[in-house]
Amino acid sequence: MIVATAGHIDHGKTALIKAITGVETTHLPEEKRRGLTIDLGFAAWSLGDGSTVGFVDVPGHERFVRNMLSGVTGIDFALLVVAGDDGVMPQTREHVEILDLLGIARGAVVLTKIDRVPADRVVAVRAEIEGLLAATSLAGAPVFPVSALDGTGIAALTAHLEGALAACPQRPDDGHFRLSIDRSFTVAGAGMVVTGTVAAGRVAVGDRLTLLPSGKTVRVRGLHGHHRAVTGARAGERCAVNILAPDVDREEIGRGDWLAAPEIAVASARLDVRVRAPRGGVRLRQDTPVHLHHGAADVTGRLILLDGPALEPDGSALAQLVLDRAVHALAGDRFVLRDRAAARTLAGGRVLDPFVPARGRRLPARLAQLRALEADDLAALLAAIPDGVDLGQRAIAANLPAAEAERRWAAADLVKIVDGDRALGVEPAAWTAARDAVLAALDAWHHAHPDAIGPTAAQLRQARPAAIGRRSFGAALEALVGAGTIARDGQQLRRPERQAALAAPELAVWQRIAPLIAGRPPPVREVAQAAGLDPAAVERLLNRAARVGLATRVAPNRFFPRAAIAVLAATAEALAAEAPDGVFDAARFRDRSALGRNLTIEVLEFFDKAGFTRRIGQGRRIVKPAAELFGAPPSL
Repeated sequence: MIVATAGHIDHGKTALIKAITGVETTHLPEEKRRGLTIDLGFAAWSLGDGSTVGFVDVPGHERFVRNMLSGVTGIDFALLVVAGDDGVMPQTREHVEILDLLGIARGAVVLTKIDRVPADRVVAVRAEIEGLLAATSLAGAPVFPVSALDGTGIAALTAHLEGALAACPQRPDDGHFRLSIDRSFTVAGAGMVVTGTVAAGRVAVGDRLTLLPSGKTVRVRGLHGHHRAVTGARAGERCAVNILAPDVDREEIGRGDWLAAPEIAVASARLDVRVRAPRGGVRLRQDTPVHLHHGAADVTGRLILLDGPALEPDGSALAQLVLDRAVHALAGDRFVLRDRAAARTLAGGRVLDPFVPARGRRLPARLAQLRALEADDLAALLAAIPDGVDLGQRAIAANLPAAEAERRWAAADLVKIVDGDRALGVEPAAWTAARDAVLAALDAWHHAHPDAIGPTAAQLRQARPAAIGRRSFGAALEALVGAGTIARDGQQLRRPERQAALAAPELAVWQRIAPLIAGRPPPVREVAQAAGLDPAAVERLLNRAARVGLATRVAPNRFFPRAAIAVLAATAEALAAEAPDGVFDAARFRDRSALGRNLTIEVLEFFDKAGFTRRIGQGRRIVKPAAELFGAPPSL
């Protein structure tokens, strides 16, 4: 559990923490010389039940608000410190504004230095503080007059803190591990060490983690909590992590970076968010330059408003943050925005989606998705994305472990489908519509081409209605094939009862031609010459054979028997399986298939168009199983 101070410079925050915990948080030589807090200070306090609370001492000077923000993001309890002699000062107001924008509702007010002022001054300052807090998340917070110098009021404050902190709900630790780094340094004999507050999950010695936003892998070599070695740490605890990172330079790790479990190791330079402007703020226009303070990070960027031209004081809006570098942020994370000069707080907010589409950020459908995400309404999200919600992205954004994600999807009213390596959730009505659209398109194709066995998958997708999404249409097609409702003959798709065949005269000609195109088929004109037939008639016959599934047109003047294509596809799969990276090149395929250079290029380009392979530089990778597209090769 983490408690942070807030308040104006020289109002006694550091002295108060020392009075409560006995720990001096001032640690930098410059801090000791100048008598003020510049960077974050930390102290541990043991409660009567044996649990330990971490105190964060934040700087109160206006020049160090950036450091203050690093300390208060994600805390459990706030102590607003106001000196009895000064009363409410400018940084008191800004710190209260920041706590309010971060949604911190648990806290107390400590009225310090009461030994310096008369009793009526204490009453007046208390009233001033209560008025300041009245319209904020800390409205009604109790006020404790104290003197750190002679100990007056400290016992009453600590008794209240013990009760309030014991009543604070413990942060759940069933999510994947996340820690925002606020310090990094090296220790002789140990190596690199980073410190921070565990935002989610658990970590143990030996765990492999990802450093973000760089994406490099590190291993936990050791852990310290409250100045002692520990074997693990959980959400809500401060800890120091000794990391083993052979591929990471010390300069690559800085304040604002994150350590995270590999399962949620994502970073983005665009975030869709809900922002709220403070009551006494300024009108924010479109494309406002901002400093994003998230976790311990300070990143520059721009604020793009999505549902209006401007954001008025005390108003709220959906928006997109376009940042100058990627950050690790998940749904629900709180943040604060300051102006270009980092001199004024502009707004605060909450992350809605770290997975931002490349286009259409202001479309009504996207705004509906963001509102559904904001309300955590999966049914509304499914309705807003009829082509399928990416369940993997949603699990990462919400930091859901695999078992919890599966439980949530199973309990929801959705159909789970597969699109490549992604699992999608589709609304049942949308799934039924997609299946019906596939069957209607297939029946329409059969009606328009009565002499052909059936369309290819690509031809069928061209008939997809605009109202049906590409992903759900393709998944519905594969589901119908798997269920036997649609039959697949090589590349052709058909209703099971649909049978196309060559007429007897055509079949006789085909039997003369088929041996000529086996192996390394020559161009159509050479086939016609070898058979003693008219080239135009041979081409018509081969096209007809392709329509009924006996042949496959690989190039404008080149046809293969369907079984030969299945064999060549199986050859490509074998070559890919032999390659360490799954990529094979044209030369290896030419040598294995014995096709020759020109014919090899034609076949490989046909495989690319059919969606069987994808070109990767000078090589190719298998995209879909050969049997799924071309059928199984004939057994020898």
